[in-house]
Amino acid sequence: MRIVPALTRAAAVGVAAVLAAVTLTACGSDSAGEADNPYNLLQPGVLRAGTLTDAPPNVYLKDGKFTGFDNDLLVAAADKLGLKVEFVGTDFSGLLAQVNNRKFDIGSSSITITEARKKTVDFGNGYDFGYLGLNVPAGSTLSSFDELAGKRVVVVQGTVQDDYATTKGLDPVRVPDYNSGLNQLKAGTADAWISPAEIGEKTAADSGGKITVAAKELSPAPTAYAFAKGNDALREALNKALDEVIADGTWTRLNEQYYPGRAIPADFAPGSGTVTVPSAAPSAAS
Repeated sequence: MRIVPALTRAAAVGVAAVLAAVTLTACGSDSAGEADNPYNLLQPGVLRAGTLTDAPPNVYLKDGKFTGFDNDLLVAAADKLGLKVEFVGTDFSGLLAQVNNRKFDIGSSSITITEARKKTVDFGNGYDFGYLGLNVPAGSTLSSFDELAGKRVVVVQGTVQDDYATTKGLDPVRVPDYNSGLNQLKAGTADAWISPAEIGEKTAADSGGKITVAAKELSPAPTAYAFAKGNDALREALNKALDEVIADGTWTRLNEQYYPGRAIPADFAPGSGTVTVPSAAPSAAS
């Protein structure tokens, strides 16, 4: 009769040993997982970026490839971290929520930093500046932002241009993407489109004379990449990588490529502001 308790005690010891081994194995797996995925990415080694398809020269799709100043700069910075970038097209109106809900690791779309947006996402260091543009149909008499009262003005929903129009007391027509804004002007269903000026200028140049840029003014805040709240490891690593591509001349080269002749405001410094921005892109021989 004493054999049963002895066996029970032996079984208990065995179970405890197995549980301890499982626990140690699980802890080891967690540590290995962290080592393989230090930036808490959706897929280790791959930076999944939400972006737009129709906003040149900042972010757009060309010949089946996502490109533009913002996206090319992100690829260069990610390369410093040994990461491959996977771009996915979306609408700007849903981009920040999708980043914070972890559909994407990062948002790349000339996103101006605002206090309201900081409630949804965290931002990296600013990498670019921008202007508000006033696009109008050819022949329009509009020549300034001050003339928009009572006019039918189109904006992309959720953008800084949307905020601007609302702040100015306008009642804008909100559309999901930049092509929709352009189509409103072409169809004559809008008097003006408030756009990011660089995008507006490219749109006007490609419109065959149907659209013009009537005015532009400097946006009050820089643009930056958006991160999910609390993903500090990725944000801090990309901030450092951004400084590296500024210092090595990549930022300057891309600025010249996508915004030829664009003047840089004297008080603007990309990245952390602690690195020197080369005045010209390095030559191929350097």
